[in-house]
Amino acid sequence: MAVEEPRSTESAGSLDAGPCPVVDALEQVGSKWRLVVLHDLLDGEKRFNELKRSTDASARTLSRVLDDLREMEFVEKRMEPDAPVATYYSLTPKGESLSVVFREVESWAGEWLDTCDA
Repeated sequence: MAVEEPRSTESAGSLDAGPCPVVDALEQVGSKWRLVVLHDLLDGEKRFNELKRSTDASARTLSRVLDDLREMEFVEKRMEPDAPVATYYSLTPKGESLSVVFREVESWAGEWLDTCDA
C-alpha cells in the first residue's frame, strides 16, 4: 500500500502570510447595523433621531454602532449647541469611499438575488 505524500502547503501558505483583506474589511463594516447606518449616511448628514427612524434601530443599538463607526473613522459627529442640543452624523472620506462598494453590491444583488420587500 502506497503512502500518500502530504500536499504542498505553498498555496495555503499564502493565506497564512496575513489576514485576507476582504475578511478584514467585512469585520469592520460587515455587521447588519453598521452596513445599514453607513448606507443611510451615503445620502448625507443626519441627526441621531433621523437615523433612528430611517434604520429602525433601537437607540441603544444605534448609539453603539455610531460609536464603533466613529472609532474606526468611518463616521464623524458634529454637535450644534442649540437648545436642545442637535447631534449630526456624517461620513468621513473613509466612509464615503464605501459608496463604490455599495453600488457594486447593489448591482450584483439586482442581477443575482430576488428583490426584497424592505
